[in-house]
Amino acid sequence: MKRITSAISALLALSLIFVLAACGSSSSNGLSEKEITVGVTGGPHQEVMEQVAKLAKKDGLTIHLKVFNDYNQPNIALNDKNLDANSYQTMPFLKNQIENKGYKITDVFKTVAFPMGIYSKKIKNLDELKKGDKIAVPNDPANELRGLQLFEKAGVIKLKKGSNVTSTKRDVISNPKKLQIIEMDAAQLPAQLNEVAASAINTNFAMGAGLTVLNDSIFHEPLKNNPYPNYFVVRTDNKNDKVVKQLKKYYQSKEVKDFIEKKFGGSVVPAW
Repeated sequence: MKRITSAISALLALSLIFVLAACGSSSSNGLSEKEITVGVTGGPHQEVMEQVAKLAKKDGLTIHLKVFNDYNQPNIALNDKNLDANSYQTMPFLKNQIENKGYKITDVFKTVAFPMGIYSKKIKNLDELKKGDKIAVPNDPANELRGLQLFEKAGVIKLKKGSNVTSTKRDVISNPKKLQIIEMDAAQLPAQLNEVAASAINTNFAMGAGLTVLNDSIFHEPLKNNPYPNYFVVRTDNKNDKVVKQLKKYYQSKEVKDFIEKKFGGSVVPAW
């Protein structure tokens, strides 16, 4: 009986410890307020987050950066809990990923915008495009639509009404010069400029090739109130975590804004 009583007492004690731990651990699944890992794409997103990390470090928060070279892996890693957050994507791309892949992730604040530009080594103006010329756009969801819309805004082509993130060159309903539209991996577009008459290139990849939207593009999206801001993204369960509010404060600070404006000269702009 003594053994049974002791065993029951031990079990009750353990149960009490478990209950107390559960009651006091509402943030046990929350993000650490001391150390987090953020995924970014190489280039401006990485450079800006490095500045954010410096500000956070002063307050005792260490931000580790993991750099990716494509648009898909950062969301996979975040959803699989190999990252705590990521900073690299626009809303149309994020929504497409969530809808098609079922990720439990969400945006929490705006970061920067990268005005997309059209670049060429063969012409100075899109009016110079000749019949049958090749033009290139990114081939990933959202960015392909963005590239096509940029050519549309320039008066080169026309898309059907209701075009969305799944739109491709098949959704072009008017192409007076019968241009050949080449869909290509976004990262490869700068290297293939000699092969096409003009190409819509994401700014981060353009900058990686030494191109700037203000000095080198022949047409570009607006710098102010750009329609494609990027977002800081976390798992949905963590969207209200205290550290997320801290990160927003650091990212949208005057220090980071001044760095962006000085460093990138209009190719990257604050979106908040």
